[in-house]
Amino acid sequence: MSQPVMNSFEQMQEGRPTGPLVRGYEVIIGFETHAQLSTASKIFSRASTAFGAEPNTQACAVDLALPGTLPVMNRGAVERAIKLGLALGATIAPRSVFARKNYFYPDLPKGYQISQFEIPVVQGGEVTFFVGDESKTVRLVRAHLEEDAGKSLHENFIGQSGIDLNRAGTPLLEIVSEPDMRSTAEAVAYAKELHKIVTWIGICDGNMQEGSFRCDANVSVRKPGQPLGTRREIKNLNSFKFMQQAIDYEIRWQIEEIEDGRKVQQATILFDPDSGETRAMRTKEDAADYRYFPDPDLPPLAIAQDWIDRVKAEMPELPRAMAARYVTEHGLSDYDAAQLTQSTALARYFDDTVAAGAAPKLASNWITGEMAKLLNAQEIGIQESWVSATLLASLIGRIADGTISNNAAKEILSLLWGAGEMSGAPVAEAYVGRAADYLARVDALIEAKGLKQMSDTGALEAIVDGVLATNQKNIDEYRAGKEKAFNALVGQVMKASQGKANPAQVNALLKSKLS
Repeated sequence: MSQPVMNSFEQMQEGRPTGPLVRGYEVIIGFETHAQLSTASKIFSRASTAFGAEPNTQACAVDLALPGTLPVMNRGAVERAIKLGLALGATIAPRSVFARKNYFYPDLPKGYQISQFEIPVVQGGEVTFFVGDESKTVRLVRAHLEEDAGKSLHENFIGQSGIDLNRAGTPLLEIVSEPDMRSTAEAVAYAKELHKIVTWIGICDGNMQEGSFRCDANVSVRKPGQPLGTRREIKNLNSFKFMQQAIDYEIRWQIEEIEDGRKVQQATILFDPDSGETRAMRTKEDAADYRYFPDPDLPPLAIAQDWIDRVKAEMPELPRAMAARYVTEHGLSDYDAAQLTQSTALARYFDDTVAAGAAPKLASNWITGEMAKLLNAQEIGIQESWVSATLLASLIGRIADGTISNNAAKEILSLLWGAGEMSGAPVAEAYVGRAADYLARVDALIEAKGLKQMSDTGALEAIVDGVLATNQKNIDEYRAGKEKAFNALVGQVMKASQGKANPAQVNALLKSKLS
């Protein structure tokens, strides 16, 4: 039988690394993340979970807790919990229990929320991610199934509030981390990685604006080596930008409270994006305040091993496994591989580019470099790119065979992007044809713009000789051991060739003549 799994935010973090100090204080951050599961119906009823319906049109008798109604477990919600457990390397409890979490709020029809407490369905696990090029790992306490509450609406109701119960009963997985994060950068990177995982395996659409993926950040500060400070929980952070702003503000606020001689009070707080400040919403409850007890209307949730095995067999290749494969098969760095597995669409684009003949390292550099700049400038994903993987592979091929330089390739990429954008057609429709057709398109632009690298060795040698004849000072300095002088000579040759000289040939020729 599974043992009770409890939240450990109040425990000391023995052996956990100390992060960067803020004004002499260590920052401790843990997360509670609500991922709305991608089922068509609610967790205990057959009502629809579709977003955007008219208020109170998708709440049935079970969601409204009318007398005589009973909850029935949604099998699809359980399968999604199993998927998450497998993806995070967690233990999937063979037996877990639903409990009633008692509190009273206008948008909670039953006066309690059906959740899990002592024995959750997913126990343990971890999330590994990069902060810059440094790998970090955050341990997880649990992930438990529960129903969402409704929504209170305060706008357009003068002196009153409206209640929309469409969301009541929507299936959620609440994913609780250990307080292992030591900076805002770590916290945001963790949230992004978790968002990637739940969307990758298809259990959540990840739409933060619609509330499908929302995070609560528990933040406290302490002097190094001291017990954990009093935490405050920032509720419902629904963008990574606001997450960073909210946590940074809260850290500063807590430090100032302590240094001014005041005690930080445990509380649930909200972040106001307009003011950039956090404000207290209510005092923070502890588990005892909710008076949990097993729900008498729901039997324990039993998950047999063969069910887990079936779900595992249907799982896609996970991002960390795919990244490891990129390292071993393509010789990429851990960091580059992690960047290319940020989404299934990005990984597919990389695979398609390599399959079309591009060298993996060059493909990685161009996808995470110049392509990423173009995508970010228009705030679109790789699936909306105006340059197909095959077209990019053709461009990379002309870099690899020395036809054009990197700088020339950037100009060609910009032209290809612009042409695709002007056509207004999705990338799959804009460039349809054989690989030779794509290469011909790239070659035509190279010729039209006069960007072909100089391949005539005799002409290049004449330019090098001319530069050496007029730069004796740089020659003397290079021979005296100053490497910068050599770079200056390379620059002069490139200038004289109008950027068309092959840098590798220039280097080889200069070194040969200077020796």
